[in-house]
Amino acid sequence: MSGSRPRAIIVGIGTECSSFAPHRTAMADFGVRVGDRVLDRFPAVQAGRFGEVDFVPGPVSRALPGGPVLRAVYDALLHDVLAAVRHGAPWDGVLLDIHGAMLVDGLDDAEADLAEQVRDAAGGADVVLAAAMDLHGQVSRDFAQLVDLPTCYRTAPHVDESDTRDRAAGLLARALTSGVSPARAWCRIPVALPGEKTSTRVEPAASLYRSLANPPDGVWEAALWVGYAWADEPRTSAAVVVVGEDLGAIQRECARLAEEFVAARDAFTFCGPTGSLSWALDEAAAATDGTFFVSDTGDNPTAGGSGDVATTLDTLLADRRVTDGAGDAIWTALVDPDGVRAAQRVGVGGDFDERVGGCFGWPARVGLRGVVRRLVSDGSGDVALIAVGRLQVLLTTRRTPFHTVADYARIGVDVTRTKLVINKIGYLEPELDAVSSGWAMALTEGPVDQRIDHLHFERLQHPLHPFDAIDDSWRAEVEVFGFAQ
Repeated sequence: MSGSRPRAIIVGIGTECSSFAPHRTAMADFGVRVGDRVLDRFPAVQAGRFGEVDFVPGPVSRALPGGPVLRAVYDALLHDVLAAVRHGAPWDGVLLDIHGAMLVDGLDDAEADLAEQVRDAAGGADVVLAAAMDLHGQVSRDFAQLVDLPTCYRTAPHVDESDTRDRAAGLLARALTSGVSPARAWCRIPVALPGEKTSTRVEPAASLYRSLANPPDGVWEAALWVGYAWADEPRTSAAVVVVGEDLGAIQRECARLAEEFVAARDAFTFCGPTGSLSWALDEAAAATDGTFFVSDTGDNPTAGGSGDVATTLDTLLADRRVTDGAGDAIWTALVDPDGVRAAQRVGVGGDFDERVGGCFGWPARVGLRGVVRRLVSDGSGDVALIAVGRLQVLLTTRRTPFHTVADYARIGVDVTRTKLVINKIGYLEPELDAVSSGWAMALTEGPVDQRIDHLHFERLQHPLHPFDAIDDSWRAEVEVFGFAQ
């Protein structure tokens, strides 16, 4: 150790990127945290639960999921991370606060590149690296070799983000203060599934993730990554990493998790009622009370959708039950800065007649004729609500998810009094789920099309379910890195 008290720096660059999104993640898409705003993400660290280690906040950058990160943007963010790491080097430990499914133009395996460069800047081979990640991240062999203590969320929808970051901090503190160098067992799982088929609310993911909470003796941590199915990269797949002092125990636990995941591959099904958009609208029309939600899944911006896919709008405008029905309906949200500016020019109550969609290049634009119902401008960007009968179409200047009741309240919409909400989202986030009287997932087109076989992959490592047959006799090939003492 570099002194009587171990020192660890927290840094990271995190986002989730679809290879199929025309959007490119630019510097303006990232928010950079420094100082106490980084420690705010680690409640147990902030509360001094790991007081035997000095955790020092460095820059942590996060962006809303979308298209691949521009290389110049990644290089600039990495420059700032490395500058902060070098300034305090040598470090005893580094905690990477990342997502794990970042794509960077012209660079394979961005997280492995980040880990390698941070390790070198921090002091080299003797530095202990931990990582707190999303369970939809990717864990390649290279990344598993580089990072001593990786872990990830155990819930989807994610309700344990802070717990996971604190768990990663606790693992790092344990390694730095115990004098033990745990080994880690890694296995690539030849399965790629969309998140909406692997929700931990339902089986088989529910049982698999519950089993992580009580590891066998000799195991410090077991982490299971579903992976990110919309990345056209060789590393795309599920993966498992088990960390501990007992080589046999970590290998057995790693193999168990991998083999149970593969054995359950056909049991992973959508976590809610699912079908075509027309079917979902039929389900909504049959509902009598409360608010019915339809997930417009193919262009979910929090999964990497570009937000500019307008094809759903065609179907909504053609359905008289939506435009002329007994209750209000709203579709959220189509990013279209030109459309918002057109609405601002005519003002509230003015006639709107524009073609919308495709602002990033998705090859579809749709004619929208209606009346400007509302204009809102605040720190989250400008928005325009265009009314077509009972349907309100929300246009935004920025890619914007709508995951909470407050998100809708900001634009003057009470979702509890809205009959039909069509939302660019996947599974419903907890707050919307709590106020819904019914829900259907529509399989729509877009950069995160749930029907991944509809997308054109070129670089995947095969065999990979569901693209290839996996023999029922498949057995895990576990690799071990590091040395237990």
